[in-house]
Amino acid sequence: MGYLNSEEKKKVTTQRLREMKQRGEKISMLTSYDYTMAKIVDGAGIDIILVGDSASNVMAGNVTTLPITLDQMIYHAKSVVRGVNRALVVVDMPFGTYQISDTEAVANAIRIMKVSHADALKLEGGVEILPSVRRILDAGIPVMGHLGLTPQSINKFGTYAVRAKEEAEAEKLVADAHALEDAGCFSLVLEKIPAKLAERVAKEVSIPVIGIGAGGGVDGQVLVVADMLGMNTDFSPRFLRRYANLFEVITQAVGHYVEDVKSGDFPNEKEQY
Repeated sequence: MGYLNSEEKKKVTTQRLREMKQRGEKISMLTSYDYTMAKIVDGAGIDIILVGDSASNVMAGNVTTLPITLDQMIYHAKSVVRGVNRALVVVDMPFGTYQISDTEAVANAIRIMKVSHADALKLEGGVEILPSVRRILDAGIPVMGHLGLTPQSINKFGTYAVRAKEEAEAEKLVADAHALEDAGCFSLVLEKIPAKLAERVAKEVSIPVIGIGAGGGVDGQVLVVADMLGMNTDFSPRFLRRYANLFEVITQAVGHYVEDVKSGDFPNEKEQY
């Protein structure tokens, strides 16, 4: 665990992800928003790091992902890239940076890539955003699609409930997945949809399908790093597995530090010059 052989240490690329799907090897993906966490996550062997617009929630305390700006996403992306040697770094294009026009979308995409040195971008939506996806791909920038529950559309949905439970929405999702694959996307994220539907999509498309709340029949999984590490105690969806309880660990450590400072125990004789 956490130890990689020489082949595994090689930089993850979009082609390597496709090969992993063909071999039936599952793909691991987590978010990161800063240098320190990205360095740890990368060193532990993650395949893809997503610089998610979930930074709006996790780092800035916003209720939705909508407020985060292009400049803020670039800041987080630059910080993450500096800490990564192996993982493929994918950056979310934030709300409003690709929906207005395909010309504006490609300009913003190029700016993210030039300034952050990330490997790829992720966009939410299906056929509605295909013109922007195509322009970005034509510029030589790899694109990961995102279907199902698309948090940037939360005001349209009005809920974070499971998507595509009805047949019409399910069929549209399948059609959108094929459209994104045909356009040239290298991968898809499917969020909070029925497991059987996600498995169907993963079988029908040749590109890797990464799930979050989409069951185990897809090609890989993604979680928000603060959630899976147990730093956020207010968020407990069915799909989340906590691999640590850092909320408790950090709270105890800080409390201990406060006690030691107040009592004069810190710093001791060995901890000063």
